[in-house]
Amino acid sequence: MIWLYNVVWKVPPDFGERGRRDLYHFTHLAVEHPVFTPFSWVIEHAVLPYFTAFGWGVLFAESALAVLLLTGTAVRLAALIGIGQSVAIGLSVAESPGEWPWAYAMLLGIHVVLLFTCSTRYAAVDAVRAAATGSAARTAAQRLLAGWGIVLGLIGLVAVWRGLGDDRPAYVGIRALEFSLGEYNLRGALALIAIALAMLAAAKRGWRTVALVAAVVAVAAAAAIYLQVGRTAVWLGGTNTTAAVFVCAAVVSLATEFRIGRVEGA
Repeated sequence: MIWLYNVVWKVPPDFGERGRRDLYHFTHLAVEHPVFTPFSWVIEHAVLPYFTAFGWGVLFAESALAVLLLTGTAVRLAALIGIGQSVAIGLSVAESPGEWPWAYAMLLGIHVVLLFTCSTRYAAVDAVRAAATGSAARTAAQRLLAGWGIVLGLIGLVAVWRGLGDDRPAYVGIRALEFSLGEYNLRGALALIAIALAMLAAAKRGWRTVALVAAVVAVAAAAAIYLQVGRTAVWLGGTNTTAAVFVCAAVVSLATEFRIGRVEGA
């Protein structure tokens, strides 16, 4: 969840470079308060001059981490990416005022545990892919698709409830705990609910086409947010975190679509 929450302030197109804030500020701390001198040199001479490209890379990596870990997809690959990100973040800010270096050691340790343990036996795309028989894969896929449909539907309903009588997008989460499942206006919330209903119907009936439609709509919603965030008003009222939630819906729908329509024993 930490990756899902923190993508919200990696905002294109300049990722904070113009105002020396957000991602640019924290990246520049590697130069101001070096942890490892060679790393600081790389940041100063190879990263900061090309910061926009670097910002997109960070946004992609951390969004991918959130999506892969939450959906249980290629978890060991995600763990490796997480280890790299944890090391890079620690080397950037661990010696900065107000930071607690052990936090980055713990973040690193969590991903090491994911790398070397079986953490995708249940409620994970990897579990669907690893199923021994066609019937087992179908059951696992239906449960995963339905489970995510319920979760996404609840997020959408909470967004509708919190947004009643307010023109601002509704925040779904707890700000004080830095826990977020995204921000949604009425359009965004209804889009998420529609996707959730499609996922539930596909899981219940084994409708592969409906699961595919849910994935396509989710991808379109995420793409719309990424194209608009930081540049103009977001039509769905979302943030990068919101986009990652829609991508989760797309990944689960696509990963289970092929399995839910299989006949038992196939």
